[in-house]
Amino acid sequence: MKYMSSKEASEKWKISDRRIRVLCNEGRIEGAVKIGRNWSIPTDAVKPTDAREISKKNYVGLDFDFSNIDSLKEAIDKHRPFSKGLAKSLQEKLIVEWTYNSNAIEGNTLTLTETKVVLEGITIGGKSMVEHLEAINHREAILFVEELISNKASLSEWLIKNIHALILKGIDNNNTGKYRNENVVISGAKHIPPKHYEVGDLMQKLIGEYQNEWKVFHPVVRATLLHGEFVKIHPFIDGNGRTSRLLLNFELMKNGHPPIIIKNEERARYYDVIDLAHTTKNYDPFIKLVSELVVESEKLWLSVLD
Repeated sequence: MKYMSSKEASEKWKISDRRIRVLCNEGRIEGAVKIGRNWSIPTDAVKPTDAREISKKNYVGLDFDFSNIDSLKEAIDKHRPFSKGLAKSLQEKLIVEWTYNSNAIEGNTLTLTETKVVLEGITIGGKSMVEHLEAINHREAILFVEELISNKASLSEWLIKNIHALILKGIDNNNTGKYRNENVVISGAKHIPPKHYEVGDLMQKLIGEYQNEWKVFHPVVRATLLHGEFVKIHPFIDGNGRTSRLLLNFELMKNGHPPIIIKNEERARYYDVIDLAHTTKNYDPFIKLVSELVVESEKLWLSVLD
């Protein structure tokens, strides 16, 4: 692969060298590599969209009273830092239940108990290798998200692609962390995802919208929008659902809220509110669902902490 300097990219794309460096640091230039103080950029990299010029989307249903959620969070915060034993037990419970439900929504047939056993390193007879890998990979993706949060990582395309790469590791190595190069449809949904050649541009716009226009929103709204708008683009050939739920919890957790688990039993409602958001921009039912789950999660944590 051939590379160019930030100065050469600046001349090619007609934007300042300083702006090029900012875009590289934000992970918005595909394949850019930092060597010392300088950036090497693939010569075939696509010029990033200027997210500062994005027109505001007319989302509907974003006005909510989050006072109950915030007060529950404050009650949890009084118990921080958690003891090592409590933190570990909460993490283990979270990993098993989150992994089971997120995979079950996508058709994995492992039960909750079987998921726990697989994560302990035991093989389940009659279950496919892919189902085993989906459980193991999802745990690794959760741990990676926790590491990103502890390192105060910012949302970027690089971050999203690396989460996705863990989800499909060993299952579809040809597509891990790579945007799709073909068009797709979503079974049972009215919304049709954009053409594959639009994905890169739309993902850049999504990051820009998240970094700029969504700053004014409550973390629950930002997390729901991030999930919804990501899945609307459907950037990967597979693994979009699991990745979107990891991104939702990334946004909640980085803002001090406990993660939520969208249960397999709620799958029909979950799909309905997503499709409504995609086809009408009405996020009211989706935010209500997420808010209910945040309250449920916060109350569970408080029941253990008190």
